[in-house]
Formats: sequence, C-alpha cells, structure tokens
Amino acid sequence: MNRAALLGMLAASVLLVPNAFAGSAAQGVQVKTDEAQRRVDITIDGKPFTSYIWPATLAKPVLYPLIDGDGVTLTRHWPPKAGERGDHPHHVGLWFNYSNVNGFDFWNNSEAIKPDRRAKMGSIVFKKIDAAKSGAKSGELVTESTWITGAGQPVIEETTRFVFSTSGSARVIDRIATLRALDRVVFHDDKDGFLGLRVASWLESPTATGAVFVDSNGVETKTAGASPDATGVYQTSEGKKGDDAWGTRGRWCELTGHEDGHSATIAIFDHPQNPNYPTYWHARGYGLFAVNPLGRTGFEPKQPPLNYTLEKGQTAVFRYRVVLYTGTETPEQLNKAADAFASEYK
Repeated sequence: MNRAALLGMLAASVLLVPNAFAGSAAQGVQVKTDEAQRRVDITIDGKPFTSYIWPATLAKPVLYPLIDGDGVTLTRHWPPKAGERGDHPHHVGLWFNYSNVNGFDFWNNSEAIKPDRRAKMGSIVFKKIDAAKSGAKSGELVTESTWITGAGQPVIEETTRFVFSTSGSARVIDRIATLRALDRVVFHDDKDGFLGLRVASWLESPTATGAVFVDSNGVETKTAGASPDATGVYQTSEGKKGDDAWGTRGRWCELTGHEDGHSATIAIFDHPQNPNYPTYWHARGYGLFAVNPLGRTGFEPKQPPLNYTLEKGQTAVFRYRVVLYTGTETPEQLNKAADAFASEYK
C-alpha cells in the first residue's frame, strides 16, 4: 500500500466518529480504550463526547472531536471538510505542546512539514495508558508521553490526567499535565503555545481578515478572510472582547457562537498555581483558541523574555479546565466557575 493510501485510511478511521462510539449505551461517563486503533473514546450517557487519539499521522496525541451536550461538534474536522479552512494543518482538536523547546518546534509539526525542515521539529510520542476509569458522574484517563526532538533526543516525560465530567448540560474536561525534564529544558519565549483548540468554522470571528502568520522558524502561513458562517466572539475575565482579547491576560476566556439556531460557548480556565498565571490568550479570529503562559514577549514586546526553564529532573504542572456550554454564560457565572476550579487540584 502506498503512503497516500495509508494516510487516507488512517484519517478516515478517525472521521468515522459515530462508528467509533457505536454500541455504547451505558449511562454515566464511560472511558473505553482501544489501543489497537490508537484511541480512547469518552461518552456521556451513551452519547459521544470526545476521543483521545494518537494516529501515526499526527505529531502529538490530541482530543478529537469535542462534542457538546446537544451533539454538536465544536472543533474543525480533521482533515478539514469541503468549505472549511485548510490552513495550519497542525491544528487538530485539542492539543498541548510548544513552538520552541531547546530550539525545536513541537507546535507546528505535521505531515505537511517539508523534509528540509523536519530536523527542526519535535514530536510528542504516546507511551502508555496508566489508568482508564468510568463513573456515574466522571471518568478519568491517565497517559504517559515523551517529547522527542528532531535530533531524536527525549527531553520531557509528560504524565497527563484527564477528568471528564458534566455539570448540568455543560461538558467538562480537566487536563492536568506534569512535565519532567530529562535534560535541561528551555521553553524559549514565543507566541505559539501551549494548550490549543481549533474550532468549527461557525465559531470563527466574522471580523477575521486575511493575514500572514510567521512561526518561530520564520515560516509563513496565510489565512483567508472570515468564513461565511462565522459568528464567534471572544471575551475574557478582564472584559476584553472580540479581536481585543488576543494577547491579553486573564483567568478565563470564552468563545460564543451560533449555528442553525444552536448556541454554544467554549470556556477555558487557567489555574492560579500554573506558571505565569494569569495566562495570555492566543485567541485568533480565524479559529485558533489557545492558552500560552510562556510567550510573554510574543504578546508584550516591551517585556523581557520569559524563557521558562526546567533543570534536569525538575517538574512543572499545568492545570486547565475546558468547558463546553450549550447556550451562553454570564461573566458572573464564569467567575464563579473559575473560583471553583481554583479550589481544586492544589
């Protein structure tokens, strides 16, 4: 089988989400592993929520897709379907990585990278599942992965605990990642990181314009103007709204939009014990919704570089909560939710 055919089969296996979840009628939060297919499927009361996947065609494990309580998918399709933006092929579902770790780019790596650039990239390689638990009100998945540079050097061991739960009609993902340095590790100050989410076209901003974005290696990526169905609006805990949210700091940021009479909100919450709290919001109108606490000069050029460093053997913990709401939430409600998250995972 040639390479193109193999990639097509792998992509198709991930796109067949209904088949992957078929037959799961159990109540509560079910976490079902299928390591042979490189996936773990999460359902709530028998309905699809998300999957943890690590196909050979991706340079990191991701959660894909994200589906709200009404069964509406809030992430861009992978691969993008006809009519969706095809830019930034490394934007798949919900992921966690960084663009400049000891000079290697983990953020921008994908199958689209040209051979002459691959030595500069990094990959996060799935290692094993430590735990997978289902429950009446929540489910849990604990995984191990290794960050490996383009030179083949393992530099970080990552252990991540996912907690999947519900709160009313809202669906909740807690992601608690512990990074242990296998050698001295420097997260050089850059805008592309850290926890990222690529949203469906209708959650893009209607004010988005065509632009050229340059990564840490000077490589340009072009985006088109707003998608025809774009309705998304960002808002932060500090009252920054729309395009003004990008590059600002806050304890939470929400993105609200609507499609065919259905309204949905994605809210991401930072945790007070995370490094460089409160985080910067790398929230782009074309559909990238990301949290980056480590890119200070990328957002505030007059500030000194952060260059967050872990010496060999040191660890850092990053705690984030992602909530999928049906409908809208007030700032007061989101502040209350942020307070609740801050009291957990100490």
